[in-house]
Amino acid sequence: MSSIKFSKKYEPLFQLLKSNDKYKNVDTVLVSGGRDSGKTFGVGCVCVLATADWNHRLLYTRYTMSSTDNSITAALENRMELFGLLDEFVYANHDYYHKNSKGKISITGHKTSSGNQSAKLKSLEDYSMFVTEEGEELPSYEDWKKIKLSIRAKDVQCINVIVFNPPTKKHWLYSQFYEGVPDGFNGVIGNVMYIHTNYLDLGKDNIAIQNWNEYERLRLVYEYYLSLSKEEREQLPSKTIREYKEYKNIVLGSFRDTAEGVIFDYTIGDFPEDNTGLVFVGADQGFTHPTAFVKICVDRKNKKLYAKELFYKTNQTTSQIYDEVKEQCGYTRVWCDSAVPMFIADLKRKGLNIYSCKKPKINDSINAILDYELIIDKNSLNLQTELDNYSWSTKDKEVPIDDFNHAIDAMRYAFTEATSKRYKA
Repeated sequence: MSSIKFSKKYEPLFQLLKSNDKYKNVDTVLVSGGRDSGKTFGVGCVCVLATADWNHRLLYTRYTMSSTDNSITAALENRMELFGLLDEFVYANHDYYHKNSKGKISITGHKTSSGNQSAKLKSLEDYSMFVTEEGEELPSYEDWKKIKLSIRAKDVQCINVIVFNPPTKKHWLYSQFYEGVPDGFNGVIGNVMYIHTNYLDLGKDNIAIQNWNEYERLRLVYEYYLSLSKEEREQLPSKTIREYKEYKNIVLGSFRDTAEGVIFDYTIGDFPEDNTGLVFVGADQGFTHPTAFVKICVDRKNKKLYAKELFYKTNQTTSQIYDEVKEQCGYTRVWCDSAVPMFIADLKRKGLNIYSCKKPKINDSINAILDYELIIDKNSLNLQTELDNYSWSTKDKEVPIDDFNHAIDAMRYAFTEATSKRYKA
């Protein structure tokens, strides 16, 4: 077995497995981090060792598993192989059984495709560990706590682990566990162990060089931003502010701030490229303001709306826009505000599958979207920035501000068409 090195930040978690008296009151572990932080790798290794060496019966979950259980299985087997333990496990029906102990790993989602609770979540008395990946997907604290309280093994210390990419401060993870906790905190408060890592913990030798160089470039922008006064920051170009936020929220993994009265809450996740729902693209034309193209996937059955930013630039000609979006859009139908007929005609003439749509009433489409769980692609930074600032007007709570709405408008156009009566649910 080759040597495997972990950040010192994981040492308390390994001590917890050993039932160290120092951590005898800990029953919850929160593992957060930014891009290339190694949190999923670290927790996967802990899961394998907990099962093989400490007899833990482990429930390994995500909120939905329809497109992820194969990747989770492959990842766990990779960790087993790294430790030279693969031959000690038997796999059957999404369960790994350790041949020489009581240990096992059961892989399941919180919900089935029909929306019912997974069968494996109904008989949990003998389980001792509950691990949730992509914890930001969980809709409520109550959903998670209900399963946590069902983990009641007596022979080993019960441990509940949530691994997540920090969402906005509106999310229950923040209000339940992080109010008043310093950014990037590592340590124990009450019954909760906090572990937070970033790319610096993983190290340059373990990260693709192009990624490392990009993170370091963004770090310089971030440090420059912090060195300025409030007045100087307000004069910065939007690109600098966007890259500061990218480093803080995506690379370092900090909870995202939101404007007061922000309209939409969302989580960050992967866009379903297998197109399991109805897929359209929305477009909002601008020049001094950004032209935005947003791809959406609407899962009407499970009430999920996925969105991915394809294009977001100012001062672009129709030809420049077409050259950048043609491959990303392909033959997908694009819906654009009918108020710009020449823009639509030019792009259609060039070969884009674009149509005009009647501009939906703002509040009607907002209310319709609010009925869905909104999941935004992790690289869609402009769309995220808009959503973090798109709020109700301070003068009239029934009217949204006329700002931070270009990508959002594109998303609204596509969503309105996708949920119209012409397309069956």
